[in-house]
Amino acid sequence: MQKKVMALAVAGALSAPVAAFAQASNVQIYGRLNVGLDNYQATGATNGANDLKARMRQFDQGSRLGVRGNEDLGGGLKALFQIESGVNVDSGTASNQNGAANASAGTFASRDSYVGLEGGFGRITMGRQAVWYGNGVIEQVTSNYVNIGVANVFPGDTSRIAGPVKRQSNIFAYTTPTFGGFNATAFYAPNSEAAAAGADTNAKIYGLTGRYSGVVNVQVDWAKNKKTSGAQPGDVSGLKVGVGWPYAPGGQISVIFLQNKADNTSATAGLTLAGDNLKQRGAGVNWEQVFGNIQALAQVSRSQKATGCSDSATTSCDNTESTSYMVGARYLLSKRTAAYVTYNKTTNKANAAADYSAAGYTAANPIGVGADPRVWAIGLMHNF
Repeated sequence: MQKKVMALAVAGALSAPVAAFAQASNVQIYGRLNVGLDNYQATGATNGANDLKARMRQFDQGSRLGVRGNEDLGGGLKALFQIESGVNVDSGTASNQNGAANASAGTFASRDSYVGLEGGFGRITMGRQAVWYGNGVIEQVTSNYVNIGVANVFPGDTSRIAGPVKRQSNIFAYTTPTFGGFNATAFYAPNSEAAAAGADTNAKIYGLTGRYSGVVNVQVDWAKNKKTSGAQPGDVSGLKVGVGWPYAPGGQISVIFLQNKADNTSATAGLTLAGDNLKQRGAGVNWEQVFGNIQALAQVSRSQKATGCSDSATTSCDNTESTSYMVGARYLLSKRTAAYVTYNKTTNKANAAADYSAAGYTAANPIGVGADPRVWAIGLMHNF
């Protein structure tokens, strides 16, 4: 009898902190599953050596599992956290769709994961976070709606310059309060490229995003990846401006303008000599509209001719333009589940190489310069 009383006393003592935690914290498990079938090809390369003939695939794009929550600390202050991991439902591996290693899947906290504080001053978060490439409410096709959007501009890339940064470890971020529909986030990552002994510790990443929601939606992104040593010396920076007009419930048309710069570049076959300062601009249009249970989607984007090449006997900025478009539709089975079909096509000129590279969606190696990638897909997405 005495042992039973002691056991109950110990159980009560241990359960008290757990109960207090449950009352003080708000914890949520959430996620997304996005799986389907597609057919991908990239043919017409200038040298013909890297053509990828049509092949059927099962894909998983951007599936994730996460836990997030917050705790009221009193006085208007909250502690908050998020741990989000990419999962490959089709294979159970840590690889991209193309089989290469994926830094955003297969391991714990591989996607946006952070701890922070929020109050009247705004929000501070520290951890692994996305910078630059997301377009918020301006354009959600690439991130939230289907398998993949257009091959350039919307992901923050042009046909010859990848954007300065996407999801990055060791990010410190500060987000302002919202004033009259406007807020902003500043990002900073110290020593971002110092991955080995002897690497230059002056490498850094800076980012700034401004947002406005009202009669129109506006988002401006700027980022700079200062890479002062290693295989890719120099700085890569980008400026992206997007404006969306939500003209009707469930409907929006938006435009995005983009400029990427790569200063003091490493040599790139057929394009630049070491030390060139490369610049390329692009623009795109996005449209979405809900008709009952059907959401119609369309995108088109174009990267202009790059500038800053040495134009030697073996390098040139000529024929670096590319055009990409996407048409698709989602059938909204519920607020959380949708089936979809999409068709994507990109036309690269002889010295352009735009491809559907988000999360390694297409080729494991870069497609042949001048090849024209094409993909059609059917898929099912469930959010929980």
